[in-house]
Amino acid sequence: MSFKSSLSLLSAAPSNWFMNSIAFWTFLLLGCMCIGGYFMFRKFLKVLPKADGKSKLDWQNYWVERSRPLWSDEMKAFLDQLVQPVPGPFRDIAKHSIAAEIGRIAVESHAPEVTREHCIRGYIVATPRRDNRFLISFLEKNGIDYSPYQHLIK
Repeated sequence: MSFKSSLSLLSAAPSNWFMNSIAFWTFLLLGCMCIGGYFMFRKFLKVLPKADGKSKLDWQNYWVERSRPLWSDEMKAFLDQLVQPVPGPFRDIAKHSIAAEIGRIAVESHAPEVTREHCIRGYIVATPRRDNRFLISFLEKNGIDYSPYQHLIK
């Protein structure tokens, strides 16, 4: 009997728990790589040039730089308040894209400075449609009147 039990310890086949842990880690790592690849592909699409020769990121940088002198400290603080619901790791990217949209609106309207109305309009326009429900609840929670821009929310 002891000879038979020692043979099972020396068998060439790995145990079930080891094979299951290998399968688990394989699926976990494959899932993480798929998720990371999805976000990398989205970033890659933003860098591709459009018909005018500039990418989406080029245009964002252009509008941020063009509108930089129009921003007051009060409007920068208001922009910081608007991007508070965005998760921390994505907040800088969201702030840049929202600031670009606000800057575009302010520059195209020939405004001498960025106003609260520009910020609200730019925030609504820059927010993806899938997040409109959160956008509305955030604006209402903070007492921000968005009724003049209701037509921009789909």
